[in-house]
Amino acid sequence: MDIDEYDVVVAGAGTAGCYAAATIANEGLDVVIVERKDEQEAGHIACGDALKGADAFPEAIPKDRLEPAFTNTGVDHGRFEIPQEDTILEIPVPGELAVIDRWEYGRQVIAGAEDAGVDFHYDTVISDVIQDGTGRVTGLRAKRKGDPVTYASDLVIDGLGSLSLLQDKADFEDATFDTNVRYSQFCSAYREIVEVPEPVEWDDALVFKATDRAAGYLWYFPRTSTEINAGLGFQMNEEPMQLVEALKRDLRNRPEFEGAEVKDKLGAALPTRRPYDSAVAPGYMAVGDAAGHVNPTTGGGIAGAAYAGKYAGEQAVKAISDGDVTEENLWRYNTRVMDHFGGRYAGLDVYNVLSTAVDVDDLMGLLASLPGEKLAEALYEGSTSMSFGLKVKAAIKSFGYWGTIRNFYQTKSLADELLAHYEEYPTSPAAMANWTSERDAIMDRVYETTGADAKY
Repeated sequence: MDIDEYDVVVAGAGTAGCYAAATIANEGLDVVIVERKDEQEAGHIACGDALKGADAFPEAIPKDRLEPAFTNTGVDHGRFEIPQEDTILEIPVPGELAVIDRWEYGRQVIAGAEDAGVDFHYDTVISDVIQDGTGRVTGLRAKRKGDPVTYASDLVIDGLGSLSLLQDKADFEDATFDTNVRYSQFCSAYREIVEVPEPVEWDDALVFKATDRAAGYLWYFPRTSTEINAGLGFQMNEEPMQLVEALKRDLRNRPEFEGAEVKDKLGAALPTRRPYDSAVAPGYMAVGDAAGHVNPTTGGGIAGAAYAGKYAGEQAVKAISDGDVTEENLWRYNTRVMDHFGGRYAGLDVYNVLSTAVDVDDLMGLLASLPGEKLAEALYEGSTSMSFGLKVKAAIKSFGYWGTIRNFYQTKSLADELLAHYEEYPTSPAAMANWTSERDAIMDRVYETTGADAKY
């Protein structure tokens, strides 16, 4: 059996894996990305294609390398269609926003990692994780084009996406690595790339529309004025929905899609949960979707994945330089993620929990009555505030939903409390048990207030 030796082995050629590997290779270490797809198909994944904040992406892969994938840089707001209220709600989206060709983006991210000196092994299917007698991860077993191969390394970085196989194979019983993971914390999504005969009037907007269940929504994101990413997602703790039929039914009722041609179809799972409490174990780090690094209210995960890759790559370089890949020495990766976006995503997860318990008509009616800019803050920042005047106007418009508003207000207070708790994220694994116990007590109050089933 062949044994390939590297300083770092990265599983998966997605955003997080490529940014991690490029960061490591830029420092002169030997790193390989192991990818199950062939070279042509690599980078082709189901995605909404909306990209937020690319102007501030890590520099390991230069932004100009990504720009060929930017197909629509004119989008600047969200458009929420609320047929129950006969209303369209326009919501500003803060920061740079674009719609991309996700397959082309995937190719460009891979090319950027290659430019940095990363090796790529395509057609390689991982079968197992190798651990030594202390539990430290020391490599992977796989089949490359059908032939067995072993990868030996100082560190393994898991970028295999939602419900990663590596986490099923590894034994993390003695580590802090988050194993409180189950299917109900994930969303199932399906999307089609649709070519329409005439330009749509909303080519400057990301269009959202609720399904008949609060924990699901349709989206229409314009790659161009005539090429639309049309998709649907729903929380997996809901009863199974007929995804394709629900989407097709809405497409049939939209006059702008008459005579449209479907160019591509793809489905996937993505995390709609808080980031993993800890994404490190001895010799191992998880990044991107494999560690829950996704905004749970929007499903946006590209930016979080890029920065998780950067932070993991930088910590990998330090750990290897120190000759110490223990959990303790990898821990700063966790703290940087939580400080940058992890705490905010955990706060936003509270609203995701609420959405599983609220009546969809009440939710849509309430959304239609609230100021758009404040909804934008809640969706992207995890918290918002209103002046007295805005509160009065909202109270008048939302008459009939005051019970729901009271529930939302109580939930918001708990989300703010949770955000504050994440600001005290522990600086070492030794303090983790006390921190999680206090966090779980806050979440118990979230479940009690919302009436939602426990998510974790």
